[in-house]
Order: sequence, then C-alpha cells, then structure tokens
Amino acid sequence: MSERPDMWPKLDHAELAPMVDYVNRIVQVAGKYALDDPFEVGWGNIVLDVTPRGLRTPTFRHRDATFSVHYRLLDGDVVIETDEDERRLPLSEGSVASFYRAFCDVAAELGVHAPRTSLICEIPDSPATFEDDDNERTWDAHAAHLMWQTLNLVAGGLEYWQAPFLGHRPRVGVMWGGFDLSATRHRPQPAPPPPDAPPFMQNAQINAYVAVGFSFKNLPDRPSIGMYAYIWPQPDGLADRAWGVEGAHWDEEAGLVLLPWDVLRQTPDPRQAIVLFGDAVYQAAVDTADWPAELVGPRVDGWHMSRTATPATEYLHG
Repeated sequence: MSERPDMWPKLDHAELAPMVDYVNRIVQVAGKYALDDPFEVGWGNIVLDVTPRGLRTPTFRHRDATFSVHYRLLDGDVVIETDEDERRLPLSEGSVASFYRAFCDVAAELGVHAPRTSLICEIPDSPATFEDDDNERTWDAHAAHLMWQTLNLVAGGLEYWQAPFLGHRPRVGVMWGGFDLSATRHRPQPAPPPPDAPPFMQNAQINAYVAVGFSFKNLPDRPSIGMYAYIWPQPDGLADRAWGVEGAHWDEEAGLVLLPWDVLRQTPDPRQAIVLFGDAVYQAAVDTADWPAELVGPRVDGWHMSRTATPATEYLHG
C-alpha cells in the first residue's frame, strides 16, 4: 500500500480557490438530480464519485431517461450520458449562469428535465440561483488537474480506511454542497439535530456518525486545505487526544480534528497516514461516545487470501 510521497502535490490555496469555487457551483447543477432519489441516511445517495478523469453523479433512473453527468476535470468538459445518446459541454470560459442555460438546453435534447431547483447552496455570499451568477469565469486546466489528482489520492486512502467497517457506510465521494470528499460511518442511534441548523444539516444529523474527509476550504475564516474529522454528536474529552499522525490536532473553535495538507504530504506514506488518522478518530468515538469497537473488522489482504490455500481448497486439489 505504500507509495511515493512526491506523488502528493503541493497545493496553494490562493491558486486553487477560484477554480474550487467555480467547480463547487457547477457540480451542484447535476447534483440536484440526486434530490429526486430516495434519501439515504447522511445524504449518502448524493455524493459524486471520483473517476479516472473527474467527478461523476450516480446513475439516475428517472421516468423519462436513465442518465449520469460526468464533470471531466482533466478534459475541461461535462458529459451528459443517457440510455439513448450523449452530449458534451465545454468548460472554457463563461459564467455559471451561461453554463446552467447550456446544460438545461442540452439535457432537454436528451429527454432529461431541468433540475427542479436552481438554488446555489452552502456557498456563503453567493448569488441566490445559478441564473443570477453571471460573473465571468476562466477554466484553469492546471488547477483542475491538481484538484482531481488530490481528490483521487485522498479517495484511495479513505476507501482503504472504510473497508473493514461492518456498519452502514455510504460510498466515499464528494458532497457537492460543501464540496468536501467525505467518508462517514453511521450507527442507528438517534441524535436530535440542533433546532437552529439549516434543514439539510438537520436531515444529516438525525443519527450518530463519524466523519472523516478532505476539503480545499476546511475553515471559512482562514485558508486551510487538508483532512478533517468529527464525531456527531460531539462528545467531551477530545482536546487532549493524539490523532494518529504527528501534526494532526483538535481545533476547538471549528469543532474539527484537522490534519493539514502540508503535514500529510510530508509523511512517509500519506495514504497510510489517512488510515491512521481515521482509525484514531474512530477510536476516539469508541472511548468518548461508546461507539462499538466490534463494528470494525480486520483489514484483509484480498490478493493474499486468493493465493493462499485453505483446507477446503487443499482437499479439492489434493
């Protein structure tokens, strides 16, 4: 599982911020279709998969069409693919508003209705709707490649961390509202959400969960790229714990455990560091919030198992 740390790129918040902001908005356009599908606990149904070339929606099986939308960050385009045909939209220059109009026009050609809402969500100080966001944008291919490379590397670590969990765990993917790469572990323990939280957060917090993820904008009040984690409901006793990786720390103001990107990429094996970080967070949930330790099984090397004889195979080939 080890890999060269120099594969993990340097990231500059100021360089990436314009593209992160732009991509966050445009992925919400197709992401809205997930709201037509049955709600899964923790919004597990809405995440975008990290693909070999970008971010893709789940397959939507609607009455008039079966389709998916692929935001190809490495190609600078968007592909709408249906059971009948496909169309591509370039992402060279323009505004969110012009992209939204073009998207709806092309989707209509394929028999796909427009998203049922055009509200922009979870982005502070944003125009209210896609139609209102007429700021001109320029596609930065280098920044887009860095974004994909980062998400792809981190997704590998989070998937490895998630694998032995025996409870409910939605697939690892990008939550298109906050634009964070998320891995969550849930258990059926009611957790009354805060009454003043927005509805989407109240729906997310109806049961207890542990979240580990990555964000290009961890903290709204200061630049911060890296891993985050939290336990919901938040227990006491998190301030003085170790978090698996030197440099990971509890941020009391944010209510998050943070592992900065510059710290992560300098570890001998960043993917293994993600696993150690996630394991430390889950152990904190066991120690401080009575999460069951037995919900985590052993990490098994599937290749080794497939090549190692068992008594049954020895008998069959005996």
